[in-house]
Amino acid sequence: MLASRARRGGPSPLLVLRYREGGMAPPSTSASTTTPGPRATSSPASSPSDAGAPLAARLGAVVGVAHVLTDPDVVGGYTTDWTRRFCGPAALVVRPGTTREVAEVLRACHDARVPVVVQGGNTGLVGASVPPSDATVHPVVLSTARLAEIGPVDVHAGQVTAGAGATLAAVHAAARAAGLMFPVDLAARESATIGGMVATNAGGVHVLRYGTMRRQVLGAEAVLADGSVLRHLGGLVKDNTGYDWPQLLVGSEGTLGVITAVRLRLVPRRPERAVAVVGVDSTAAAVALTAEIRGHADGLSAAELFYDDGLELVCRHAGMEPPFSQRRAAYLLVEVEAHRDALEELAAALAAAGVDDEVTALAGDEAGIARLWAYRERHTEAISGAGVPHKMDVTLPIGALAEFVPAVRNAVEQVWPGATVVLFGHVGDGNLHVNVVGPPPEDETVDGTVLELVAHLGGSISAEHGVGRAKVAWLGLSRTRAELAAMRALKRALDPDGLLNPGVLFTDPDPAVGERDTPVDGVDGEEHDR
Repeated sequence: MLASRARRGGPSPLLVLRYREGGMAPPSTSASTTTPGPRATSSPASSPSDAGAPLAARLGAVVGVAHVLTDPDVVGGYTTDWTRRFCGPAALVVRPGTTREVAEVLRACHDARVPVVVQGGNTGLVGASVPPSDATVHPVVLSTARLAEIGPVDVHAGQVTAGAGATLAAVHAAARAAGLMFPVDLAARESATIGGMVATNAGGVHVLRYGTMRRQVLGAEAVLADGSVLRHLGGLVKDNTGYDWPQLLVGSEGTLGVITAVRLRLVPRRPERAVAVVGVDSTAAAVALTAEIRGHADGLSAAELFYDDGLELVCRHAGMEPPFSQRRAAYLLVEVEAHRDALEELAAALAAAGVDDEVTALAGDEAGIARLWAYRERHTEAISGAGVPHKMDVTLPIGALAEFVPAVRNAVEQVWPGATVVLFGHVGDGNLHVNVVGPPPEDETVDGTVLELVAHLGGSISAEHGVGRAKVAWLGLSRTRAELAAMRALKRALDPDGLLNPGVLFTDPDPAVGERDTPVDGVDGEEHDR
């Protein structure tokens, strides 16, 4: 089994403050039975002397002293990720408010040879937006929270430009006010920011119909490590003038440049929605039912899967009653969007599929829709309330889901008997979220077991959360040696000093600059045809 690659730490003492700022409740620690691993320092924050008082002064001259945070307690709110598995010390936090300020900040850090960690809403789950625990030079955390401006909606083109710090909820509101819709949606909408969602190629619940963030990006503005500004925000649908560098930034996780603004695609808003939760006997039954409903409901926009143990955890955590009295092994949530008669369309599709009314809950009103979605969307907080989870966001071929679900439960039980395994995800696109509570945060035995099983079944180790620091050791399971070499070449070309998000996507030091050029732990990526 692969050895642990990074030291992990526990929650910051000011985590509550940070999540209140983001409009998101922090995960509870009361039910945790594990103790986080050692930290690089006694506190995830550190003195600004790590980067040097001259750098703090120079940054203060750029953004204003109020936006250079050096108090260890305040800085601590930016140094632990949402899962509580990843944390590390930071020299300071800087909060630029314009692209010009971002450029000056990066230029100053480049001159001082100080690494920069980019952070949006800090809702990530793979440690990409917080400092590493073992950095020899404590990095600067660059918060994009002040880059929150949203431009006017172009209703004719169906486009809008949003700052990297704009929340998903704010973009939804701007589009809705113009009679349009931004199609990507996820549970952390009040805190997740557009820049972070582009950097991780976020997916969410509507990928089945609208695709991931990559499909919504029509242009971008970004700043490279040396302070150079790239701007391509025209939103032209046809523009064959060389490399499509905005798309290169999608999924780059802050390693190539700091995204400051994005030109986004909007779609016509379908004002009516209807949602159903249907009890089924197995994963295979959920997959088959999804295909059946899709054949009868043109407006199908979401198909979500969860299991009885997850439903029980959510109901206990949130004080909710189950959707119906009869329990089933698994549950399929489906949503239909329509210009009119969404409820009738969904009801007809369910009837055509022969769904049993006794294990079906159907809603067409906003309150009922929210109640049914809560069974799925509150899984994450319920799991975090049970302890510090190991989170594996994976994709399988849809035809392999039925085999994977019992196999992954058995595999975890073999390497960590008694661990709690909770599965849920997006059955329409093959993306499952594997959550394991029990093993210590720093022990990666379970992670390796799950990811190797995924690769064996032809899946990907990351579906929508990114690689971050959590999955660096296993990237060779999903990328060939040639692909990794090409990715490193791009990194060296745009960030030759390796100052942006060091340790994310690639090990540090990078094999290309002196360590090695061999597959990770003997995993030969050439065996995987992707």
